[in-house]
Amino acid sequence: MKNQRSVIAHYNKSDKNKQSPRHANYQRGTLFISILMSILMISACGTELSSDDSVLVTDKSAIESDRHIQSSKNIEEGIRNSYARLASKRSDVCPKLIQEEVDSQVVERISEVMVNDYCDYFLYPRDGQYISVSLNDSQIEALLIVPTLHNFANGNYQVTSYDKHIIRLSYNGAMYKPEQFVYDVALSISDNEYS
Repeated sequence: MKNQRSVIAHYNKSDKNKQSPRHANYQRGTLFISILMSILMISACGTELSSDDSVLVTDKSAIESDRHIQSSKNIEEGIRNSYARLASKRSDVCPKLIQEEVDSQVVERISEVMVNDYCDYFLYPRDGQYISVSLNDSQIEALLIVPTLHNFANGNYQVTSYDKHIIRLSYNGAMYKPEQFVYDVALSISDNEYS
């Protein structure tokens, strides 16, 4: 009986020794997981606080970026308009800036030369005004391309906002366009539809 108890005690000791490392590993794993969860909770709380600040910083930097982009676009637009203003003094350079002359509703351009397939005319009419285009050659198509698409063959265009308007005159003939196609154009900008 004594021998039997010692054998049972020996098995119980060996079972305890086997369970101790498992139990210790379980405790270490539980401790590791609880520490990890604590760290994640702390960092999540810290991220929430800092994300509110980063949203403000991001919004400020986004606003600055938008301002910089808008400023760049304004400069680019100014350069394009300056170039178009200079081009308006020449008959063979496009695009051209068209400005209303004092006491005149019609801007005439005589002996314009279309070197490429089209020529753009920039103008800034006031809201409510009407734009019409007259050409001396039926081989030229006159379209308003900005701020909306309008074919002047269908009639006058009423301006709905004070924006840059671009009128594109393009060769639309059945034959091959001459290298330097000469034409006359009259742009009418008036307060009345039938002026």
